[in-house]
Amino acid sequence: MELNETFESQINRSDYKILIVDDVISNVLLLKILLTNEKFQVCTAANGHQCIEQTKKEKPDLILLDVMMPDISGFDTAVILKKDPETRDVPIIFLTALNNPSDLVKGFQVGANDFLTKPFNKEELVMRVMHQIELVAAKRTIVRQNEELKRTIQNRDKMYSVIAHDLRSPMASIRMVLNLAVNVVSPEMVGEEIFGLLDKANRESEETHDLLDNLLKWTKSQTGRLNVVYQEIELDDIIPGVVDIFKMIAEMKKIKLQYLPSEEKLTVHADNDMLKTIIRNFLSNAIKFTPEGKGIEVFYKREGDFARICVRDHGVGIAADRVSGIFHKGETTYGTGGEEGSGLGLQLCQDFARKHGGDAYVESVLGEGSTFSFTIPLEKRQTEEQNITDDK
Repeated sequence: MELNETFESQINRSDYKILIVDDVISNVLLLKILLTNEKFQVCTAANGHQCIEQTKKEKPDLILLDVMMPDISGFDTAVILKKDPETRDVPIIFLTALNNPSDLVKGFQVGANDFLTKPFNKEELVMRVMHQIELVAAKRTIVRQNEELKRTIQNRDKMYSVIAHDLRSPMASIRMVLNLAVNVVSPEMVGEEIFGLLDKANRESEETHDLLDNLLKWTKSQTGRLNVVYQEIELDDIIPGVVDIFKMIAEMKKIKLQYLPSEEKLTVHADNDMLKTIIRNFLSNAIKFTPEGKGIEVFYKREGDFARICVRDHGVGIAADRVSGIFHKGETTYGTGGEEGSGLGLQLCQDFARKHGGDAYVESVLGEGSTFSFTIPLEKRQTEEQNITDDK
């Protein structure tokens, strides 16, 4: 059985109403009998004015509209129907004895979906009517599925927001307690095994808190509730602070994390929180995928009207077939110490960079390391100064 036959068999014809419009009573009666026998609902009108009234009152799914009528023609009636938002989407099949190509062209120009030439036979009538009804049914299905999808997305985003918002605060308290415990307790005090458990719990609390923070920001971003608050930011004022926060985490893994200052001081036009979020996520990933004894460098440089901020590690690297989709796959990955990552952070990084008019990038060689970077627009004044320098 062909696809259209399968779809047609699923259509309940009694759910669809057809409006017949013709000033000749015998034509109306014939069409009414034929379509009623085919299980369609039927309503009628004798002229163009009645057609417009009946279309608004009965809300038909299809109109069979005679072209030649005494008050206003079918073409003029169609023009009126198509101008009214309440009736413009109802498909129209013109009933006509005209077969001049110019008449057909005019009919399609005023909104015809099809033509049925008089005299017509039952098989052709049913075929053309069913074709339009199938399109109406398909459109209804799409509209219904879109509404269901919207509700699903709204519920999902609400759930994500509630989870992230309600869990982030208690998770922050747990993280603070575990941080304190790991810093004041030594293996000699509690034993290697207990200290190892505390250390593992501390690292997992850090990761969970970061995930919840990313989840909350990502949800707000997707639902349009996260506003970009632009300000002029000197990169040397924020990058070292973010790097310092991660130095202790890196040292616990015996990784050398360093910030390499730029000779040219750059100021960007960006949202402070979003900027820090991108750098934090890049650093967190770099530490996860860098083995003990290796290094990570953070630096920035000018690229035209943008600053490119880079986090370069000498870790495990990324396979070539995974590089192109690294920012949108969202798959679970595991670091060199068994750290679990959701991939959400990288999606968020790209989203935030693009909100500023920049983008996120990755260069990687498997077994040698990766460089994650993103571009952010420079302060307008610095851009103008660079243009002047270039002109000279």
